[in-house]
Amino acid sequence: MFSKILIANRGEIALRIIRAAKEMGIKTVAIHSEADSTSLHISFADEVLCIGPEEPQESYLLASRIISAAEISGAEAIHPGYGFLSENPDFAEACRKHSITFIGPNPSSIRKLGDKIEARKLAKKIGVPIIQGSTKAISSYEEAKKQAEKIGFPILIKAAAGGGGKGIRVINNKEVFEDGIKIAQQEAKNAFGSDEVYVEKFIEKARHIEIQVLVDSFGNAVSLGERECSIQFRHQKLIEESPSSIIEEGLRKDMSRAAIKLAKAAGYTNAGTVEFLVDRKKKFYFLEVNSRIQVEHPVTETVTGIDIVKEQIRIADGEKLGILQKNISISGHAMEFRINAQDPDNNFAPSPGRITGLHIPGGIGVRVDTHIYADYEVPPYYDSLLAKLIIYGRNRDEVLIRAKRALEEFVIEGIKTTIPFHLKMLSDESFKKGNIHTQFLG
Repeated sequence: MFSKILIANRGEIALRIIRAAKEMGIKTVAIHSEADSTSLHISFADEVLCIGPEEPQESYLLASRIISAAEISGAEAIHPGYGFLSENPDFAEACRKHSITFIGPNPSSIRKLGDKIEARKLAKKIGVPIIQGSTKAISSYEEAKKQAEKIGFPILIKAAAGGGGKGIRVINNKEVFEDGIKIAQQEAKNAFGSDEVYVEKFIEKARHIEIQVLVDSFGNAVSLGERECSIQFRHQKLIEESPSSIIEEGLRKDMSRAAIKLAKAAGYTNAGTVEFLVDRKKKFYFLEVNSRIQVEHPVTETVTGIDIVKEQIRIADGEKLGILQKNISISGHAMEFRINAQDPDNNFAPSPGRITGLHIPGGIGVRVDTHIYADYEVPPYYDSLLAKLIIYGRNRDEVLIRAKRALEEFVIEGIKTTIPFHLKMLSDESFKKGNIHTQFLG
């Protein structure tokens, strides 16, 4: 087993990885930018290294500095968390060239699945259902127009690279089609450095369902069931839960088989998430693969009892999966609420600043993953996620009751957060009944 790993991330996910490593007897190295010099994650690591100024491009996104930090500290492996360089095949390749283990999939499978167009091609080739649309990047407006007319409006224009809901535009009619393409291309260019986009049919009132998989380097693979992520704003997830209220055992098995089949076809190893859309007839379609740990992974951990971060580390160290599919079961219900530094009454505008008061909820069935504390200064340079409130109960109704109690206890003063939004959601009758879809917040 590794004796020391470096965490190439910040905030709550960095702290989450440090906790898993400590329980496994592994020393940790935390990196941070100048803006994160007071972040909680650096207080609990065994070693700490500053890697640059506030801007991500000069710190958390600068692969050479992270590799140097690993070499200086003697770390044998790097865990990238999510975001930043976690799905960058060049970074994974650089780790390999410097004899550092990348705790994630191999560079080849990241390349195959990170490009959404190539991932769609692979899914189609092996018989995993895909949404009607193009299997190559748009080369001209006329070509895109023909594709759109063929599949019919509404359609999606989607960035071929990256994730996180960026570079995606819903186009309802041909009058706004050309402008929609230009906007999506510009968003994709700004976010991922590539303006490649493609056309896909927009499935109205679909459910966003993802399957968590674990795959070792010996060809063993398991599914840890599904997470429902249909509550989104601008394609950014806000609430996730497991199990989904619409997924029956037969559909769960079919989606799990499809997810594992795709992962194996790409030569994938480690933890990964295969995302699908499920329409109103309960037909599922491949959406994309996230080749990293997900923000919402605690939902699955809560209902399965499996520590996904520890499994990532074991697989990267060359161990065989110690879990059999027949022994995996979903017990009870879990829901995660993303507590972001955003103002839900002002179009979810970012709300950085100093936290002047804080009370974190507790009690049975309540887990909070966070890096914040009273007097913590939320920097404006990074993702707005402050905390993840994960609620467990025997069933969904118990989770909803417990979540309301916990959210009412959760106090963050000095900045705006999404806590009031979540409390409003819990009073919505359609949400309480599970009648949700990806356009629910429209």
